Amino acid sequence: MSADGLHVGRATLRALRQSLLTHAPDQAITVLQETGYASGEGTFQAFVEWLRTTQGLTALDQLDAAHLNDVLGDFFRSTGWGTLTVSEVGAGGLALDSPDWSEAEPGTAEAPMCFFSAGMLADFFGRLSSEPIAVMEVECRSRNDDRCRFLSGTPETLQRVYDEMAAGRTYVEALGTR
Repeated sequence: MSADGLHVGRATLRALRQSLLTHAPDQAITVLQETGYASGEGTFQAFVEWLRTTQGLTALDQLDAAHLNDVLGDFFRSTGWGTLTVSEVGAGGLALDSPDWSEAEPGTAEAPMCFFSAGMLADFFGRLSSEPIAVMEVECRSRNDDRCRFLSGTPETLQRVYDEMAAGRTYVEALGTR
């Protein structure tokens, strides 16, 4: 979806991913993340418009932070992405969880595969917070996890989590959570 009305559906996104994995496997992750990131602005503008039409808010600063989780969940569900809940995780991170995220294809992968979504969510949450945000998927329904879980935080925080996961720790251990 974008501010100019273009909508890329689930089937299109899945076809793009499959084509990239088949024909350009070494570039697939980067292309999907960058394409998702580029779509973040349109998704954010759609969110602002959605707030205006469904919530009657004319400015983003009118959004009550206490209701942010519910509002974001309603927005992503109503636009076809799936159910999304946001919660704090560890020091300086957010968990974005979905039991039905649209990009996931259950049972098709051995690793998290929602690369487009990670890029889109990074740009979207960066615009929402007015700060650089990184997003990394750590659980995915594509590999038969119960949910897709994206971690969101500063680029430095997520680089540390990535490095610690590459060294064999879990993201829970890396964030110092239980």
